[in-house]
This record gives sequence, C-alpha cells and structure tokens, in this order.
Amino acid sequence: MSLRNSLGSVFAIAAFAFLIASIALAFYWVPTDADQGFSQRIFYIHVPVALTAYVCFAWGAWKALRLLWTGDKRYDLESYTAVHMGVIFGVLVLATGAIWARISWGVWWSWGERQLVLFLILFLFYCAYFMLRNSVDAGPRQARMSAVYSLFGVVLIPISFLAIRLAENFIHPVVFTRDGPQMAGSMFFVFCLATVGTLALAAALYHVELSGKRLDLKLKELRKAHS
Repeated sequence: MSLRNSLGSVFAIAAFAFLIASIALAFYWVPTDADQGFSQRIFYIHVPVALTAYVCFAWGAWKALRLLWTGDKRYDLESYTAVHMGVIFGVLVLATGAIWARISWGVWWSWGERQLVLFLILFLFYCAYFMLRNSVDAGPRQARMSAVYSLFGVVLIPISFLAIRLAENFIHPVVFTRDGPQMAGSMFFVFCLATVGTLALAAALYHVELSGKRLDLKLKELRKAHS
C-alpha cells in the first residue's frame, strides 16, 4: 500500500509541475496563432485532456482483458476506476471543446460535425457502463459483464480519433499530419508538457480513487465478518 501511495504522490507532484509550467508558457511564451488568435491557447488544455480520456478508457479495457484472462478480481476494480477517470476527463473534453468552438466559430455545438458526435457517443457509451454495472449485484457476474462492456467500448476510440483526422470542415483543425506537427517548435514543446502533466494528473487521481475503493472494500469485508 505504501508503494501505491508513493506512486500517487509522485504523479501528483509531476502533474502540478508540468501543468503549471505548460499553462505559464502557453500564456506568456508561445506565439499567438495567426488564424484563431488568443483563443487558440485552449488547445493546450483541450487536446491533452482528450488524449488522456482515450488513455483512461484504453487502460480500463486492458484491465478488463486481464480480468477475463486471469480471473483475478482486483482487475475489476482497476478497470472500473480507469473508466471513471475517462468519463471525468470526457466531461472536460466536451466542456473545453464547446468553449473553444463558441469563441472561435460562434457555435457551442454542431450535430453535423461527425467528430463531435462520435466523441459524444463514446462518452455516453461509457456513462452507460455505470448503469450496467449498478444493475447487477456485486460479484463475478458483475465483473465479467463490466469487463466485456469495457472491451467493446475501446473499439470506439480509434473511430473517434480517426474522425478528427478525416474531418474536412472547419470545427476541428488537423494539427498532426504525416509531415509532423503543424505548429511552431515552442508550441509543440508546450503541448508535450501539457500532455505529460494531464496524464500525470489522471494517474494521480486514479491511484487516489483506487486506494479509496480498496479501503472501502476491506471495511465492508470486516463489517461482514463481524456481523
């Protein structure tokens, strides 16, 4: 348990350092985008948060696969926590994306934009994960059903990601191409800092929540043993 707590602390410190540095550099160092102006700086929040949401969902699917492969029930809790982190960051993706779109293009949302709709579908799919999980009594059946559902959801991640890259209209500019990042070196550097910081934040929150859930389970087992 002490090792897990130490990891959580390391991730928290790293998240604080990288995020503070990236925010400061994004506001005071990187050049202003020629097309979108000052509002483009939300890119350093929105895109790293989106990538982190994808990573959390993928991590949840990996833990789900481990559960189905080994039958070790600890992977159920780890998968559940990862999906929960993904949903939290998914909310941030939708919120920051709507703000960016409103400032830059005058709309909060456009149902005609497939990349927006596909991410919303992915988000709602994982929201339904909790409905499925809570509809079944805790135990091996709940764990297996949740794992299978999480594995199905991971299929939507590349579809959602590719929709952004294949978009041909104005909402989602494609920054990363086969020729490399289409941005100044300073902008790419800050983007990398922000991405590492956001991933570290997700990892810190994951460890904190996982430790809390494990402690809660142990308390329930102790109460059941003494009842």
